[in-house]
Amino acid sequence: MKTISATELARNLRRVLDRVAAEGEEIVIERNHEQIARLVAGPGRQNALEAMADLYHTLPDDVAATWETDARGNRWKGSKVAKGVRDPWAS
Repeated sequence: MKTISATELARNLRRVLDRVAAEGEEIVIERNHEQIARLVAGPGRQNALEAMADLYHTLPDDVAATWETDARGNRWKGSKVAKGVRDPWAS
């Protein structure tokens, strides 16, 4: 973890942000020798499949086995699932 001054950050903002984004480096920002902030890389981008890939691990087996049937029923007013699962991004 690197420490820089607020002045150095202001003078080199683009370079510092590029380093955080590209290398995932965490940078501590100090003003008057006091830590005031940390810059950390944001979460990486994921597609829907990657984001939902482990969802089934969080459901109990009995719930996972019946989720589609439950969704097709009129359990919640006005909510129905179309027959079959489709890719919402497919054109």
